[in-house]
Amino acid sequence: MNDQNGAIYNARELGTQKVLVLGLQHMFAMFGATVLVPILTGLSVSATLLFAGLATLFCHFVTGRKVPVFLGSSFAFLGGYFSVKAMAVEAGYTESQGLVYACVGIACAGLLYLILALICKAIGAHKVMRFFPPVVTGPIIIAIGLILAPSALNNCATNWPIALVAIVVVVVANIWGKGMIKIIPILLGVLASYLVAAFTGNVDFSGVASAPWIGLPVSAERTVFSLIGNVDSGLLLSAIITIVPIAFATMMEHIGDISAIGGTVGKDFIDDPGLHRTLIGDGIGTSIAALFGAPANTTYGENTGVLALTKVYDPFVIELAAAYAIVLSFCPKFAAIITSMPAATIGGVSIILYGMISAIGIRNMVENNVNFQESRNIIVAALIIGLALGINFSGYLGADITAAGNNATGAITFYAGQVRISLSGLAVASIVGIVLNAILPGKDEKFGEDPDKTLASSLGKY
Repeated sequence: MNDQNGAIYNARELGTQKVLVLGLQHMFAMFGATVLVPILTGLSVSATLLFAGLATLFCHFVTGRKVPVFLGSSFAFLGGYFSVKAMAVEAGYTESQGLVYACVGIACAGLLYLILALICKAIGAHKVMRFFPPVVTGPIIIAIGLILAPSALNNCATNWPIALVAIVVVVVANIWGKGMIKIIPILLGVLASYLVAAFTGNVDFSGVASAPWIGLPVSAERTVFSLIGNVDSGLLLSAIITIVPIAFATMMEHIGDISAIGGTVGKDFIDDPGLHRTLIGDGIGTSIAALFGAPANTTYGENTGVLALTKVYDPFVIELAAAYAIVLSFCPKFAAIITSMPAATIGGVSIILYGMISAIGIRNMVENNVNFQESRNIIVAALIIGLALGINFSGYLGADITAAGNNATGAITFYAGQVRISLSGLAVASIVGIVLNAILPGKDEKFGEDPDKTLASSLGKY
């Protein structure tokens, strides 16, 4: 079925071959960013693909197959993963064990979506969002990018020529690319740099050769269930407190992206099927993914870009991309190819990505007309950025900026009885920012005037 503008709402009218290609195109659009998150954090690539696909299908089910949305890996929680891993190492655990505790925090963050969905259904989304305006979420996003930047440079330093290939290709595809090229710059940068590294002997393919073609994407020791009967309550609580506040920023991202998809398609998805339904789909998808050792999910602007490019708005093509991701998740050899990627390739792509995250936080505030002539707004933004960066990089609070790889990060540590609790810089900054914005006089921001200015939608455009 076509509308007067040529948009297609029933892709199967195009024929089987074209539909299969459209689904493949959507998979490529999400792929580069989705697999980069497990590569950066140490999570399973296979589990990531599996639960990105399953979360997407679940979200389509909850929304009555009305919203053509893909749920891929969220970059917003990267700082939380790194902080929790550092806490785990300090407490005597391995980084892999730290990731399991971080996944508990992600699962709890997903449940926060359900609470917001209930409130939005009861009193309306715009009333709720006034408590989380751009003057709060913008600085949080800025801090996320700035905190992550040193790890990108550390990776680049392992082989700058290979890193520069990734940087140059991403820039060229973003600035001069047309059509699909402009939508998948991250994927192109990864592929180009990976190929150069392979041809110059800088890739170790031994793991690829030994990996089987077919296998299960989830291993028991990587799931949250592995903590049963052997949990460190202090580290568990620290992980939850560190990660859950970041969800306030990602929920704003979700709302902006759903509005962006609606603007692209020409429908109001906030009203029908309702914001509460899309939040439920995203939140439950994230929680389930985390329980099984996969990253948090988020709505993907990259796929919104493909919708605009093809003018095929049928959710079926997104569901097909999700099915492709699920099938790929059962191929360990494919995951081994991804994980053999050189650190320099990861660094080259991520240095742009992390800087872009911070830049988008700035753009979020500018395009929502945050008034920095108001002292209260300056105070809120200043404390968020100052606390997030100051605590994270404070040697007095445990940071080690000389450490290789992902730096040891600072945290505010205290005891509740015998339980040791650590609060990361992002956690403290998010809590302080939200509370200050709520209690300081002069709050006049209005959410929703221009919601298409968020992390994922902007990454899809750039």
